[in-house]
Amino acid sequence: MAKKAIKIRAKLKGDVVTVKALMTHPMETGARKDKKTGKLIPAHFIQEVVCESGGKTRMTAYWSGGVSKNPYLSFKFKGGQKGDDLTLSWVDNKGKKASETVKIG
Repeated sequence: MAKKAIKIRAKLKGDVVTVKALMTHPMETGARKDKKTGKLIPAHFIQEVVCESGGKTRMTAYWSGGVSKNPYLSFKFKGGQKGDDLTLSWVDNKGKKASETVKIG
């Protein structure tokens, strides 16, 4: 079975939803060399992360190669309801995409 590209949790406390996500991605800057060949490893990184819930975009982040491998993201927003779907998705500089949907708990 393939490993999920995004592991995500969303918890409502009071009127604030806390989202925690771990994304599996190599996040190569394009500046690192392969130890065996000595050649540069091509840049491969997440460019855009979007979180949507309740028909609204709750967060958008634009990244570059300066973010570490398998990035962890945590943020909060108001206006979510218990049981609402929350979708986190990303697209990288090579066009690869991943998305995961969870219910707000």
